Amino acid sequence: MTKGYNGGKILRMAQFSILLAIEALFCFTPLGSLPAIGPIVATLAMIPVVITALLLGTKAGTMMGAFAGLFSFLVWTFMTPPLSAPIAFVFTPFYSTGEFQGNFGSILICFVPRILVGTVAGAVYAAMAKALPQKDILSMGVASALGSLTNTVGVMFGIWLFFGRQFSSVVGTAMLAAIGSTVLFSGLPEALLAVILCTAVCKPLKVFLEKQARKPRNPAE
Repeated sequence: MTKGYNGGKILRMAQFSILLAIEALFCFTPLGSLPAIGPIVATLAMIPVVITALLLGTKAGTMMGAFAGLFSFLVWTFMTPPLSAPIAFVFTPFYSTGEFQGNFGSILICFVPRILVGTVAGAVYAAMAKALPQKDILSMGVASALGSLTNTVGVMFGIWLFFGRQFSSVVGTAMLAAIGSTVLFSGLPEALLAVILCTAVCKPLKVFLEKQARKPRNPAE
């Protein structure tokens, strides 16, 4: 959990559950999507993953990333947004666009980058917090940005690796141009939002939790 705070299992589970509910809200409702360019949208779905990693640690963040991947897989398989339907095959093997069919690579694209968001954010924050204990906000900001970008870069790398030609044909542009536009108009705004929101949430909450942990406990409790 946060440095200096050792909450019990029940409290940790409650915190994780609240963040999981927010993750589900962002994944299954329009609240988690921001308009971008073409069929690609900027998403807030990585925000709860990063917050989990910063507050509850790398393992919890990785687990939240796995849930984010599962929710994303369910959305692309059963609730594909109409504007994004042409590229759904890169995220689920149960969808096809013309001659292009999703496959096992679709599952990897949907799950692995999301899982790594929590891993990267948690590991970077832990390392920076240890090296720069007086620069907690900086550590949170860098960890949030890198965690968010892990999703964008991981997804686009997976698409290039497994579906480069097909994806280029569907979106009507070269793969390199698609990667560049996605990073510029989706990945960077998502990273900036992650820095702002995750730092704004985690820093005061971390201070509050550490203060609560230092309070003397009532023996009667």
